[in-house]
Amino acid sequence: MARIGAQNWRDIMQSHEIGESIARPSGGLLGGWISRTDLAQQLGVSEDTLRRWDVLRSGPPCIRAGRKVYYRRTTVLEWLEEQEGTASRRKRSGGRR
Repeated sequence: MARIGAQNWRDIMQSHEIGESIARPSGGLLGGWISRTDLAQQLGVSEDTLRRWDVLRSGPPCIRAGRKVYYRRTTVLEWLEEQEGTASRRKRSGGRR
């Protein structure tokens, strides 16, 4: 599983497209939520990656409404911030550089 470094998350968070579209809820019943398809597109990962993260419990928490999967926008932002913190604490061990 590919991980995005702290600086990359910061860049993603600060970008106009993702920062505003995840953080700014639209009106309506699902205004504070984002679909798996939309989140995958905005994070630049596949829906399969989000599914895998869900199974491994390493991605942002989600809910299911029938066959649809949704992520709370504020929770996604919190999860991204957590990734930034854990990325800086991870250390490389073994392998190629």
